[in-house]
Amino acid sequence: MQELIKKRTKQVGVDVILLIDEFPNSIAIRVIAIQLVRCATSVGANYRAACRAKSTAAFINKLKIVEEETDETIFWLEILEESNLFQSTKIKGLKLELNEILSIVVSSIKTLRNKQNK
Repeated sequence: MQELIKKRTKQVGVDVILLIDEFPNSIAIRVIAIQLVRCATSVGANYRAACRAKSTAAFINKLKIVEEETDETIFWLEILEESNLFQSTKIKGLKLELNEILSIVVSSIKTLRNKQNK
């Protein structure tokens, strides 16, 4: 399962990078693009770091970062949509994938915390 999530979180970063290449040139879009690429690529990087955690507590802490970065990526995609600065059918697919990843990560955190508290 971890390898599948590693692959999916990395692919999100790649997909966002490719999406950004389609953006028009404006100051607002450049600022959003920088924020978006940072958080989107951070999702996969932090998930990989979580997989190398030395303890359950460290794993949970890294997963919390993955949760935050995933949510931030969704936020910036929503800003793109709602501002009408850029429209693409790819945004919907990215948001769907990110929401699925977010659900998996949140569920994993809850499960790990329950195991820790027992």
